[in-house]
Amino acid sequence: MLAGLRQPHRTPSARNPYRRWPAALIALLLLAVGCRALPSISSAAELASRIIILANRDDPGSLRIARHYAAARGVPAENLIALPLPATEAMEWRGFIDLLWQPLLDELVRRGWIDAVPMAAMDAIGRRKFAPNGHRIAALVVCRGVPLKISHNAEYYADSPPFTRRVEFRTNAGAIDAELSLLALPNYSINAFVPNPLFHNERPSSFELAQVVKVSRLDGPAVEDALALVDRALAAEQTGLLGRAYVDLSDRDPVGNEWLEGVMRQLTDLGFQPAVDYAPATWAAGARFDAPVLYFGWYAADLNGPFALPGFRFPPGAIALHIHSYSAATLRDPGEGWTGPLVARGVTATVGNVHEPYLQFTHRPNLLLRALARGETWVDAAYYSLQALSWQGVVIGDPLYRPFALSRAEQWRNRARLPSRLAGYAVLQQMFAMETAGRSQEALELARAGMSHQPNLALGLALAERLAEAGDGETAASALGFARYLNRLPADEWALAREAAQLLRRCGHDDWAVAVWRSLLGHERMPSDLRRAWLLDATEAARAAGDRTQAEAWQREIQQLDVSPRPP
Repeated sequence: MLAGLRQPHRTPSARNPYRRWPAALIALLLLAVGCRALPSISSAAELASRIIILANRDDPGSLRIARHYAAARGVPAENLIALPLPATEAMEWRGFIDLLWQPLLDELVRRGWIDAVPMAAMDAIGRRKFAPNGHRIAALVVCRGVPLKISHNAEYYADSPPFTRRVEFRTNAGAIDAELSLLALPNYSINAFVPNPLFHNERPSSFELAQVVKVSRLDGPAVEDALALVDRALAAEQTGLLGRAYVDLSDRDPVGNEWLEGVMRQLTDLGFQPAVDYAPATWAAGARFDAPVLYFGWYAADLNGPFALPGFRFPPGAIALHIHSYSAATLRDPGEGWTGPLVARGVTATVGNVHEPYLQFTHRPNLLLRALARGETWVDAAYYSLQALSWQGVVIGDPLYRPFALSRAEQWRNRARLPSRLAGYAVLQQMFAMETAGRSQEALELARAGMSHQPNLALGLALAERLAEAGDGETAASALGFARYLNRLPADEWALAREAAQLLRRCGHDDWAVAVWRSLLGHERMPSDLRRAWLLDATEAARAAGDRTQAEAWQREIQQLDVSPRPP
């Protein structure tokens, strides 16, 4: 059974991250402040020139991902480092040090990416000792094929006060990426965690930046999934985020609730109207969940709800974060945990945990969104939101991805070039801004113009709802009447079509509602439980419309489902 997230009664102190390091190392680090500052971020090209890509030399897919990313972002070919590595996701500490950590660190020092003086001595677990003096790496991109996690090794365990005072932290199991974050601070204690000096730090000093190598991974159940992480990020930067925002606030823990409540406020400030689920369970499979370009929630062991509908896909640029222990215990299975399955379904950026992290050491969604909203890159935002390194967190996605690189004004000016299925969401956001400003009539006219130019189910429903609320049911039905001609709906629009059918009935057009239900129930792969629930609504609509033949056909199907064996 997967362990649940638990919040320790008292968080070990994160105020002094250097208590575990020898005085000589601290002195060298302090010297680095005066003699070496990291270059300032000036442009995307300058950032790309300081990206290091790590691939598995023995995995053709890993090399393919590395080369694709280098070409897409303009990363110099010489910034690719390929090491011979095992094909497994898990490694033991000895193999990690000998095959990955030491060869990578040696190569980065040799090439001048990490400024460090090698010593003859080795530490207690066989790592070469270095006197570090900073680095110039903007981000380390780890490609699928590079192992994901390290198992606990009792032989290498040693108490590391104050961090190992609590039994929960007496482990050296962790995420490989979280260990690689400390390449510029070699010879740290591998037991428990290392406080992240960039956490909740809006203006880190050169000294603080020099301590952390930011790592993001291009990985997923298949090579194509990892490649698509790059392509979707680039596409979204051109169009801006298009879709809706969702927050699953399941009231599991007051701290987590506070984070997610903060996310709700931030999303509203960003121009979204977040849909919020307060139920204890995760989002229901039959709930409206169209175009989820932003999702923040918890708490379930494996991906479920609308995400698990057959054919479900995220829109380009989507960021989805689901807080749960072991959410990234594997990235190779499209159905296990959350991180890998989200990537398999088209997410552009996400995070997860390879082992039990404990709540306060997960990526904090409110901080992550805050950093992204002010224009930071995905990897910068991820490290701003994470309290512990050498621990369990992994970051998935293009590190240079900026989801809010394009302003709302720029997105609106370029609306004629937006993807047809998602363009209506740009109109919806403009409507929300107008209505917030008290310009409801203008918002209504904008919706009419949008529907005239490019009909969209979400926009049509929004327009019809407003007209129906104003008492104009016939015009509302006309605005939504096109829905009865829709054929193959994407899975994320199934519940949206159901809402359209229900509104058409309220406006007195039962026959139009039946047409929508015919289209919706034409999806043979719909899960049986969901299908049965919706067949009840459809049958009622058919009876109200006087379509006796259709009502009887749907009733027979309900009876067949009732006697059919349920899936395990």
